[in-house]
Amino acid sequence: MEPTSGQDGIVVPPPPVGAGRFADNIVFFARALRKAGMKIGPTAIVDAIEAVAAIGMGSREEFHAALSSVFVKRHEDKPVFDEAFRLFWRSRDLVEKMIALMSPRAPDTREREKAKPGESRAADALLGEQKDSKPPRDEPDIEIDARLTMSGNEVFRRMDFAQMSAMEIAVAKKALAKLQLPLDKVRTRRFRPSHVHSHVDPRATMRAALRNGAGLILPRYREIREVQPPLVVLADISGSMSQYTRIFLHFLHVLTEKRRRVHTFLFGTRLTNVTRQMRHKDPDEAMDECAAAVKDWSGGTRIGETLKEFNRLWARRVLGQGAVVLLITDGLEREGTELLAAEMDRLHRSCRRLIWLNPLLRFDGFEPRARGVRTMLPHVDEFRPVHNLSSLSDLAEALGATRSTTYDPRRYLATLKGIA
Repeated sequence: MEPTSGQDGIVVPPPPVGAGRFADNIVFFARALRKAGMKIGPTAIVDAIEAVAAIGMGSREEFHAALSSVFVKRHEDKPVFDEAFRLFWRSRDLVEKMIALMSPRAPDTREREKAKPGESRAADALLGEQKDSKPPRDEPDIEIDARLTMSGNEVFRRMDFAQMSAMEIAVAKKALAKLQLPLDKVRTRRFRPSHVHSHVDPRATMRAALRNGAGLILPRYREIREVQPPLVVLADISGSMSQYTRIFLHFLHVLTEKRRRVHTFLFGTRLTNVTRQMRHKDPDEAMDECAAAVKDWSGGTRIGETLKEFNRLWARRVLGQGAVVLLITDGLEREGTELLAAEMDRLHRSCRRLIWLNPLLRFDGFEPRARGVRTMLPHVDEFRPVHNLSSLSDLAEALGATRSTTYDPRRYLATLKGIA
């Protein structure tokens, strides 16, 4: 059988014996992955068909591994690929879900289970065309009293990043780019020339007098110089944080663009300085550069060791002039907590303000039961959630304000006595 050319201009090799339209299905699956936000080109589709033809159809796991090795190029794409694979290659389950959605049923009052990471994006990519092809129906006009309800924008701002679809994540990225950052400044020990007649500058006055031959002495004035403090970000990219990593990196890219002296460090089992990579104007290029620089993406967590490395190699360089440190992690340390306690204390003493951003605070009944969380809490100034647009907006406003009592970690420390 001769190779054929698909609708995307892809030269499709002949499928294996007995495969039927299997190659076409792989092409359709690749299109769905592309709609879900994955970067897949024609060459990758051809490689996937050849990979399946090379390994044969042994089992579902081998087929999944073959497609994953070709299509998954970034760590954050793996949850999207897994959910798309589960939906696309299990048609009977998908049909049952669609029938259940369209069938009349009594309202379900049970608490809904949260969607898995990437499930919304994969489902939108696979079912988007079916939803768009449905003819519009004439719906009766219903008057709704919305005085005690929230607007769609408010609901979107409170939506968890892990449950957003591909379109919603794109809208969230645009909203992050419009964040207004405060012009917070701190007083330094240096001076700058001033036109306000309050403090005389003796040196500038004498230099001006010498230039004029000391015949006429006119006073010069100065004022204390104020600068924006450095912003140092330590972001966890381990497996437990993988569903939030990419949207956090977009937020850090916005901070780097709109604020001077932003230093970004990523850590899992080791520390990686990605400050230079985050300075790219294009956010996608910055994300790709960060992914290439980090070697332990979506791996384990060694918070104590990475903080020790930061305190030893980078603290003196970046924590000057009243720096503010943003620590983004869930605090799930897998090693001993003695080193973690010592390094957290050292980091807290080296900066002006230490803000811990933890996505686990999205749960209403959160309790600091993990050993790592209980060890880190006494050494932070603020303990904030960071799982939706609303929390990131509050954080941007908090950078220019004083320490907030709403996010005081001491209210969580009070519960430690009952847990211990």
